[in-house]
Amino acid sequence: MAESIDLPLSTASRKERYELLLPQLHHLVEDESDLIANLGNLMAALKEAMGFLWIGVYFVRAEELVLGPFQGPLACTRIAYGKGVCGIAWKEGRTIVVPDVDQFPGHIACSSLSKSEIVLPVFSNDKVVMVLDVDSDRLADFDETDAVALGKVTGIISELLAKAPAR
Repeated sequence: MAESIDLPLSTASRKERYELLLPQLHHLVEDESDLIANLGNLMAALKEAMGFLWIGVYFVRAEELVLGPFQGPLACTRIAYGKGVCGIAWKEGRTIVVPDVDQFPGHIACSSLSKSEIVLPVFSNDKVVMVLDVDSDRLADFDETDAVALGKVTGIISELLAKAPAR
């Protein structure tokens, strides 16, 4: 297991930072079988490299999402099915980019610092089993570059789920 990553230069474009980071994320988790340990390291690496306000996962548990590993300010612990950006991404099984959280009907404000958000579903056996949630303290901070790159991160997470021991 890699215990460090080479952080892309902050002067690099966001796309370049993702391109430099994604192979390292694969390497970071390739020899570890524990899902929680891997998710914790993935969230830390992404927050550090990309400068997000908040990044984490929520696990699907019955009819709600339950907070998993994250980096950033304190977060909402539980989110109901179909509620807020995370609950809707889960319900609809699609990525949602929110340029201004104050304009999103039903947005759940876990932190008043959050201005924009992107949420991506994570699939296992064609079923949403968690969501990846990323918040920024800047308006309109996420775009197609983030959707594509973070989609690759959810792919890494799906691979981890496929090889993780049953709990």
